[in-house]
Amino acid sequence: MTEANYGAVVVGAGFAGLRMLWQLRQLGLTAVAFERGDDIGGTWYWNCYPGARCDVESLQYSYGFSETIQQEWDWSERFATQPEILNYINHVADKLDLRRDVRLATTVTAATYDRDRCLWTVQTDRGGTVQARFFILATGCLSSATIPKLPNLEHFEGPIYHTGTWPRDTVDFSGKRVGVIGTGSSGVQCIPPIAEQAEHLTVFQRTPHFSVPARNRPLTAEEVRHCKANYAELREQAHNTQSGVIHRQGQHSIHEVSDEARKAEFEARWLHGGTGFTLAFQDLMTSEENNAYAAEFVRAKIREIVRDRDTAERLVPKGYPLGAKRLVLHSGYYETFNRPNVSLVDLRNDPIKFLEASGVRTRAGLHQLDCLVFATGFDAMTGSILKIDIQGAAGLSLREKWAAGPRTYLGLMTSGFPNMFMITGPGSPSVKSNMVLSIEQHVEWLGDMLSTMIAHNRDEVYAEPRSESEWVAHVNAEAEGTLFANAASWYNGSNIPGKPRVFMPYVGGVKKYRQICSEVARNDYRGLRFR
Repeated sequence: MTEANYGAVVVGAGFAGLRMLWQLRQLGLTAVAFERGDDIGGTWYWNCYPGARCDVESLQYSYGFSETIQQEWDWSERFATQPEILNYINHVADKLDLRRDVRLATTVTAATYDRDRCLWTVQTDRGGTVQARFFILATGCLSSATIPKLPNLEHFEGPIYHTGTWPRDTVDFSGKRVGVIGTGSSGVQCIPPIAEQAEHLTVFQRTPHFSVPARNRPLTAEEVRHCKANYAELREQAHNTQSGVIHRQGQHSIHEVSDEARKAEFEARWLHGGTGFTLAFQDLMTSEENNAYAAEFVRAKIREIVRDRDTAERLVPKGYPLGAKRLVLHSGYYETFNRPNVSLVDLRNDPIKFLEASGVRTRAGLHQLDCLVFATGFDAMTGSILKIDIQGAAGLSLREKWAAGPRTYLGLMTSGFPNMFMITGPGSPSVKSNMVLSIEQHVEWLGDMLSTMIAHNRDEVYAEPRSESEWVAHVNAEAEGTLFANAASWYNGSNIPGKPRVFMPYVGGVKKYRQICSEVARNDYRGLRFR
């Protein structure tokens, strides 16, 4: 086998990077992970804004590969907060002694493949280079934060924050006039706690989102005991779902039940909380007519909760199906607009003209602010990958190859870039699934494939262009059969000016995707070539 500094270089030390490091050790490969943060944790290191928590239930949003860790770790809440998730990640890293292979505060800037030697040369912002047989991107789907280019942003004299790069020190908004731009997931989460502190909060809404209650609460001892006693069965059950999350799945079409039964089911799911709302009936995400029933139910709830009729109407999402954008969980979000110190600016009707030293000027006038929070999301799925100057075989640039949108085989590899792998990359279930479960499925599949390479003394593996094209067509076909294409969202890059409009996640479901990956492996890794 070819000599190298390392068997593998991993980019990122969040859930994916740490899990990959452990898997590489089991294969006997030396590995190093480069992490741009000052500590491990990935997205849960950076996203430490007020109110940050997961929208997958904590007992399911966790690793399943270590029975010891499953049994000794106790989650405290139904939906874990960012600090608790970060504590869990640190516990895993310490338990498995993973930190010794992580280089913190180090950003990978470039990677070049030498096909003659079957080696990747990887450069970092610290000026050094390393070589490795395998180059593994565990960069995260939501890790490249974006701030819109607002006129005269640099003129604003107060502090500016982004939810995706929140400062490590506590930010005190007491007595401050605060502006929050963006009402997606992070905006919906941070707005209620900021409103409790601020003298006045102005919410600048770009697009209203459908949001349903989380109904977060402490976990009972019996819930934790039952889960720990049945983890193996529950993990397998999750693998055989659409999203990798165990929810009660509706068994009927929306038209197979009476109006009263339909409303009762929506009401029950609203009271239960969580993202299982879209699973109330089998055809909510495939029929616009049927989806309208669920959408109108949520709109009625918003109008019921928000007392000011004009504010309520501006918060009501219209013009796209419920669930076509990410369905957001909230804890008191709509109720926050009943507070006397909170006001809503609808940027569709009152757009931002420019920023001044003391605030944001919209068409209606100046909103005076002491500080500004951008909850404006990420260059999702591809942003963190394309920040790296990646040169594959024959000098092919990944930025050039993906100029019209990402192309992958299984979301794991892209043709022309041998020995390079992506964990939960474009074309895999990734953000349309329980990320930890999908991370583990990818890592374990890659582990088996690399083990096969080692056993057969293979230096190189790459995706065949034809197989990649067939997979891209399949991903597109799965999306076209749903309502996901009926909304401008970060799923298809619509939040980034100039980004190609391509629906990036695989929506055929976790169960189907896992079956396809298993079939590929059983058929001598069909679609891949070894050298």
